[in-house]
Amino acid sequence: MDILKLLYDYFPTAVYTGKCLVFVSEDWRIELTQHKNADYSQLNREFPLIRVRIFQKALNGEFVPGHYEDFQLDSLSELSTQIERYIQFAVGANIREGQ
Repeated sequence: MDILKLLYDYFPTAVYTGKCLVFVSEDWRIELTQHKNADYSQLNREFPLIRVRIFQKALNGEFVPGHYEDFQLDSLSELSTQIERYIQFAVGANIREGQ
């Protein structure tokens, strides 16, 4: 299951690259990537791990990697809500409305 395609419907301001979801503003770049679970004891988990990486624009104009957080929730609604909250608190902007 490609969760990124499902999250793309939830986040209308994102760009889907086929590899990740990307949000770009003047000061921030946010990437959502899907990772396979390396824990083989949990083979039946429906939802993979989603990594949210935050980049901030430096004075030289390049995006510098900052922090990241991994999300693995079994509900698409809860997953998208928690990712949205995390990003809002990290960058201080609502990503669903554009920046």
